[in-house]
Amino acid sequence: MIIDLPRFIESERPTWAELESALGRIERDPGHRFDLPGALRFHYLYQRAAGDLARLGTFASEPELRRYLESLVARAYTEVHESREKQAKFRPVRTFTRDFPAAFQRHRRAFLLALTLLLAGGLFGGLAHTLDPEAKSSLVPAQFAHLMSDPARRVAEEEAGEAEELTGRKASFSTALMTNNIRVSILALALGMTCGAGTLILLFYNGVLLGLVAADYLLAGQGVFLAGWLLPHGATEIPAILIGGQAGFVLARAMIGRGDRQPLTARLRAVGRDVALLGYGFAVLLIWAGLVEAFLSQYHAPVLPYSVKIAFGAIELVLLVLLLSGGGRNSSPQSSQLSTLNSQPLP
Repeated sequence: MIIDLPRFIESERPTWAELESALGRIERDPGHRFDLPGALRFHYLYQRAAGDLARLGTFASEPELRRYLESLVARAYTEVHESREKQAKFRPVRTFTRDFPAAFQRHRRAFLLALTLLLAGGLFGGLAHTLDPEAKSSLVPAQFAHLMSDPARRVAEEEAGEAEELTGRKASFSTALMTNNIRVSILALALGMTCGAGTLILLFYNGVLLGLVAADYLLAGQGVFLAGWLLPHGATEIPAILIGGQAGFVLARAMIGRGDRQPLTARLRAVGRDVALLGYGFAVLLIWAGLVEAFLSQYHAPVLPYSVKIAFGAIELVLLVLLLSGGGRNSSPQSSQLSTLNSQPLP
């Protein structure tokens, strides 16, 4: 029973205001999700407002206040008992900076597997070229025939800026690389449907090519050129391919379903959003890598000092590591937790 109505209103109004503010955030952002402490707090505010409404029912002289509380409690009740999944509005920046890193973190083992395969392929390719220089002709695909030339000669041509056709070659070379890496990343994802076998082979083979090219330039004494050429775009391009492989292995695990008795469709549905987020993430990275490839990577000393290019690539890599390791930790998708709190006692 309420004995002093003005005092009751004064003491309870901050609670009502907090509940109304929380409801406003939910209604403005349909994709908003509480963490567990936030969900518990919201449920407590709802229960307290509902109790206040019941106590206020004895006062017929406060119809406006009662209507306000009825509206507030009804809105909160709808949110607490809502069981349908809300469709969040697509926000490109937030998706890339929060949801994509969260999906990456949830499946970091798959990324480590992809990285291990690429490194193993790189080691194989480097050793193959070191032990048998002729292996390059049988391993390098036709679209990268320019890599068959002597590294020292190519570096000299690039630095001297010989031949007018170099300008056109830069554009065509950048396009070829960008197209190839988009294709490889998408294939690495899609081949997860082969229970991961296709993804495994693709990552290993691309590691072989990378290791072969790296060994070729290092043995020719062109390590600085190699770093200045690869780092600016490779700092995002290679991780993008690895993330494509990561998504493929996530898909493969759902296909295999080891230890999971759910039907295949349910398993695929469970990982579908994360696979899409990883796909979106590597697409953004590849677009950025393509721009860097066209406007920075193909310009060498003396036009652009190698130290500047290497520093640029190193900064890109550090920022990407920070994004993937620290971003999105609190944005993992959760089904609404409010509907599970109906039986929670008041704090």
